[in-house]
Amino acid sequence: MATPDIDLPIGLSEVADSEKTAVGPNASDSSLHWSEKNIEETIAPISVPLNEDEPLIYHYLTFETELPPPTSLGPCRDGSAAPKPPDLRNYVSPFTWSESRKTFITWLSCAVTVVTAYTAGSYSPASQQMSEYWHVSQVAIYVGITTFTTGFAIAPMVLAPFSELNGRRPVFIATGILFVICQLSCAVTRSFPGMLVARFFAGVGGSTFSTMVGGVVSDMYHTQDRNTPMALFSGAALFGTGLGPLISGFIAQHLSWRWVFYVQTIDCGLLILAVALFFKETRGSVLLSRRACLMNKWYEAREKAGLIGVDILLEDGSKKCSERIRWKVKSDEERECLAKMISISIYRPFHLLLTEPVVFFFSLWVAFSWAVLYLTFSAIPLGFTKYHGFTIEQNGAVFAAMSIGALLFTVLSIYQEKLARRFGKVSSNPEARLYFACIESALLPIGLFWFGWCMFSSVHWIVPTLAVGCATMGIFSVYLAVFNYLADTYHRYASSALAAQSFCRNMLGGFFPLVTGAMFTKMTFAGAASFLGGVGIILTIVPWVLVFYGPRIRARSRFASEIMD
Repeated sequence: MATPDIDLPIGLSEVADSEKTAVGPNASDSSLHWSEKNIEETIAPISVPLNEDEPLIYHYLTFETELPPPTSLGPCRDGSAAPKPPDLRNYVSPFTWSESRKTFITWLSCAVTVVTAYTAGSYSPASQQMSEYWHVSQVAIYVGITTFTTGFAIAPMVLAPFSELNGRRPVFIATGILFVICQLSCAVTRSFPGMLVARFFAGVGGSTFSTMVGGVVSDMYHTQDRNTPMALFSGAALFGTGLGPLISGFIAQHLSWRWVFYVQTIDCGLLILAVALFFKETRGSVLLSRRACLMNKWYEAREKAGLIGVDILLEDGSKKCSERIRWKVKSDEERECLAKMISISIYRPFHLLLTEPVVFFFSLWVAFSWAVLYLTFSAIPLGFTKYHGFTIEQNGAVFAAMSIGALLFTVLSIYQEKLARRFGKVSSNPEARLYFACIESALLPIGLFWFGWCMFSSVHWIVPTLAVGCATMGIFSVYLAVFNYLADTYHRYASSALAAQSFCRNMLGGFFPLVTGAMFTKMTFAGAASFLGGVGIILTIVPWVLVFYGPRIRARSRFASEIMD
């Protein structure tokens, strides 16, 4: 499944970028919307133009930089008009974008997240047909889920630095093309090993549409405004997970298993095309670097035309002097080489996982939750076929409860925080993010007990189906709590902390479908669900401990305590 990872790129840019922190929620980029009219309306140049022998002076560019006017407006030495200034309207801070533009990018990102989640969930309904086609067991077929999640867990640690250096958009497009090709490969492959390889690389390609979509949200929204888009994003992932078996169950019932993947190739291809056409770059440091590059090229063009220098106001504000300047971006200097960034991306998450108790227990909590989500891919068909005689199509329809639960809890997550803010119940402490999760996360073990103890022929099928929706809402609350708390607590190390729990979640989630059949057969549905529900109850203690002892724990952390300085 496309497990949502709401985090920033992993690497040395975890150090707070000056160009990002410089822009407050109400900051304006009007100083960077240059045009010929803007230049003409500036105070008349008073400095003497320089010559080409003057040394270059480098200045740092941020989103709040006031661009100095050129010393000379023209004409050029050959009598022609001065080079036109660059249009910088596409290179403003994503924090200052209009709400409509942010909303469109968010919804487009959620749409591709749905498709990625749909890909993982759609695999299991065709397992019986694939098992018969290749003459292997269904457990062996479920290895295709494991290889998918393995690619999903590993790839972001390598791909995130690429998005940091080159932006989100090119990484989205490149991995999106790989994703579509692998979906087509799954549809046409003639060998079982070929299917497993294609599924692995499908996980690699699809991983960016969860891990970096979270980064997109972080690029556009400040912490206090992030709950709504994050709830939409999380809801999209869980909604797509249920949608996959729902649609693929119908396809597998009436068509060949290959059409399960043909349909995904078509819808994925259309959405990747939409991303290529309409998605705008959101990575602030990349936009700022591109702006600096455009400005420097303009200065070079002016100098070739004989128009040299800009008017710089002295620090005391008394007068202006003319300088040959070039812009540079601080985050570009803070970055190491790509190999160094990848090594940090791989090392730091595991370092935090093994040394930070908060990261360890939150990773364990959310990994267990996602493992429960993945085991439904085999537990639901097993139980409803055995006790209610459901067909493949009817088993897929049960997953509608998962999608409906995700939709309902998305709406609840958006409005409950708005209500809490209205009554002043949300403070600046990270622990405030856990208040709702302390209660709502109990829906996961409740749903597990409910599912296991109602899976009998004598109990109507709608009862365990409702249990699936209940457990899904509990999983939703766990995920939102984990992301929000880690992001708020670890601040500039948040991406590494989130990468650690993402790796654990995907790896454990991919393992559970392999053992679900044996677990529920040997322990019975009631016994297996009770065991899992008991583990879920124990793990619901995690947010309660942090609510009461979170500040004390953070104070002892070398990483988390930095936000308290």
